[in-house]
Amino acid sequence: MNRVRQEKMRLGMIRDGEGAFIDSIHRLAGKVHCQIQVIKNIIAIMVLLPFLSNVNAHTTGNDMKESTMKKVPQLSVQLWSVKDVISEDFEGTLKVLADMGFEGVEFAGEFGSYANDVKGLKNFLDSINLKASGAHVSFEQLNPSNFDKTVAFYQQLNLDTLIIGWDERAWHPEGIKAVVKLLNQLDKKLAPYNIKTGFHNHNHEFNDFQGTTYWDYLAMNTADSVVLQQDVGWTTYTGKDAVEYVNKYPNRTLTTHYKVRIPEGVKGKLPIIGQDTIDWLNLLKANINVGGTKWIVVEQEEYPNGLSSLDAVALSKKGLDTYIKQL
Repeated sequence: MNRVRQEKMRLGMIRDGEGAFIDSIHRLAGKVHCQIQVIKNIIAIMVLLPFLSNVNAHTTGNDMKESTMKKVPQLSVQLWSVKDVISEDFEGTLKVLADMGFEGVEFAGEFGSYANDVKGLKNFLDSINLKASGAHVSFEQLNPSNFDKTVAFYQQLNLDTLIIGWDERAWHPEGIKAVVKLLNQLDKKLAPYNIKTGFHNHNHEFNDFQGTTYWDYLAMNTADSVVLQQDVGWTTYTGKDAVEYVNKYPNRTLTTHYKVRIPEGVKGKLPIIGQDTIDWLNLLKANINVGGTKWIVVEQEEYPNGLSSLDAVALSKKGLDTYIKQL
């Protein structure tokens, strides 16, 4: 019996040992399988990584480009630029401007045959895919006697900015105070109509006044909702920095004139965007990131080398497009 018992015990130990050995083999196989799967996954990732990186870079690049392009203001043209031809052929001139790629026009008192037919004017603009980006008006057009008529006309064009284009009081020690008062009054009066008012500078507004300039005095003493329509050409003509003025008054350059006025004494330059002395690229960035600019309005007052007004506008538009592509 003892010998039988010993033999069973010996056989049991052997079986236990075999079982333990087999279990070890299974565990080892499982580990090896897991490691093989991990290696396979790593190889798969390494194979796909270049493709995924390219897709991600392409998508991110497009997203960034799309984001930047969304911020670029719409392009308009001040119709005073082509005053010689628009008075002769209003519709034909606007069609040419639309074909140049402008998205809007800024009015300056010329409406062709539509002066008393604002609905017809709106339909015509729609037919050539142009918007009314704004209009230059006088204080007189917005005085109590003319306010309702003026606002009703421009409301039908879905226009939301009426800019005072010129007032000699703006560079007079007492006159500037009257201009400021009128702008603040109009700002409140136009608000229920969802229309903003503002002022357009020339060179005189940068004359010295009370330790600063008339333009700064106007900016500092009007509501933040009053638009400061900077005329870049006149700003730089006086030796001021157009970019600095956008940064100085954030979110107030909702509409701006991109025009060239060559400073006195400068040679070898032309009053055409891209052939001048202005830092357009950094100005664009300031308008986009700080100025709150919705419309860039190309204005052409000079036509060098015998260019027609339309040809000069086309060249400035082309020059501006070159800078926009660099953003």
